[in-house]
Amino acid sequence: MCDNVGVGLVGDSIVVRGEVQSADDLVIEGRVDGPVWGDGQSVPVAVSATVTGDILARHITVLGRVAGTMVATGLVDIRSSARVAGRVLAGGFALRDGATFDGRVEPQHLEAALSVARHRRTDHGRQRRD
Repeated sequence: MCDNVGVGLVGDSIVVRGEVQSADDLVIEGRVDGPVWGDGQSVPVAVSATVTGDILARHITVLGRVAGTMVATGLVDIRSSARVAGRVLAGGFALRDGATFDGRVEPQHLEAALSVARHRRTDHGRQRRD
């Protein structure tokens, strides 16, 4: 699945506890407990995947489970197999038949959320270096 250059993978047997950052598109098939930073990238969450934490990306496609805030400059696409709990702040939103969504969609707060998320990421990076 990962033969393409510029695609990262959190495989189905991998559990990540902590922050995940990617400069490339990132396919999540395992478990991530922490924020996912794919600013400007696509982050698909596979059917087998669970993300407990916020996701910041250009496009987010959810087929698995997400609990957290999803911030996307493009589209958040919640597919029929997905189970999502949290907020969505995005330029576009699609909720497919059969999906479970327990949360709020707040497109009017997208710019503010992007600003806050990028500021937190910068501050968090500084704290880790200190």
